[in-house]
Amino acid sequence: MPHPIDLTTARSPECLLFECITGSRAYGTETPESDTDLRGVFIAPRRAFFGLDTPEQVSDAAQDETYYEIGRFVDLLTRNNPNILEMLYAPDDCVRYRHPLMDRIRPEMVLSKLCRDTFAGYALSQVHRARGLNKKIVNPLDGPRRSVLDFCHVVSGQGSMPLAEWLAERGSRQEDCGLVKIPHMRDVYGIYLDDAHGSLGYRGVIREDDSTELNLSSIPKGEQPAGWMNFNKDGYKRHCREYREYHEWLALRNEARYATNIAHGRNYDSKNLMHTFRLLDMAGEIAAEGRITVRRPNRDWLMRVRGGEFAYDDLIALAEERIAHIDALFAASSLPERPDRAALETALVEIRESWYLR
Repeated sequence: MPHPIDLTTARSPECLLFECITGSRAYGTETPESDTDLRGVFIAPRRAFFGLDTPEQVSDAAQDETYYEIGRFVDLLTRNNPNILEMLYAPDDCVRYRHPLMDRIRPEMVLSKLCRDTFAGYALSQVHRARGLNKKIVNPLDGPRRSVLDFCHVVSGQGSMPLAEWLAERGSRQEDCGLVKIPHMRDVYGIYLDDAHGSLGYRGVIREDDSTELNLSSIPKGEQPAGWMNFNKDGYKRHCREYREYHEWLALRNEARYATNIAHGRNYDSKNLMHTFRLLDMAGEIAAEGRITVRRPNRDWLMRVRGGEFAYDDLIALAEERIAHIDALFAASSLPERPDRAALETALVEIRESWYLR
């Protein structure tokens, strides 16, 4: 039975085609706390390639080291994946190993107008992500999740009032209430009050403190509603979703990175926005110059972004201006619409043939 492909196998002389340092150490934006990210390309052993378990990529648990099987690597090149393209243009001091067969893949086969979407489009998604993170930082959802009761309001005069206030005015509790849904009126309920002895057996507005639904009751004939209540069900669902997302973010966030964001006091993920501008700059260079520069010449300015020197709204406005400029550059660019898939496939076949037939 064949052994599964792991990082040790991918890095072995029997498989390794390429290995380089990527990430902040390649961009020149590293700090003393930065990890060293490794990316590589390997060719599956003959049995794995021709058998049932051809691997696509292998990584360590932290995703700091990822190695792509040559078929997967070329497939991602046809999609102009930014991380994969950066490997082709890795600075010389970041390349740890390069097999001569990798020369079969030439840059002119790869760069295309598709980079507008994969670089600038991804950067735009990072802007949206930064906005979402900004919302989480500025509006923390600490403490317990809000109750269904917080989203219930009772008609009062020409307006409404929170259910809790309405009940307090009457010296009643939510347990004393009976609800009946009003037909043809979305999320509107008749609200009835039991007597002091609870003789009518109403079931309350909710069954438990953490209930997520209202509780309906059977109302005796002849009873008159004490009021009319609306349950803002959409608002409650939105709160529950945002509460869940916030606490998932808390569980997964990088504490060192979060501490940096809090320390500079700008209430945004500065590292995220730094990479947004790096991607936008690279997209513009691809469109105007037909090349990728991984080691960033404006490293000092990028580090100022990371350090939180700029206002959040100013950075978002600047990013949107650059995206508009990049659109104009790609519209005028002489790059092909898409990578040369046929040439890349030929290169892939030649690499496999040379490797397996040696």
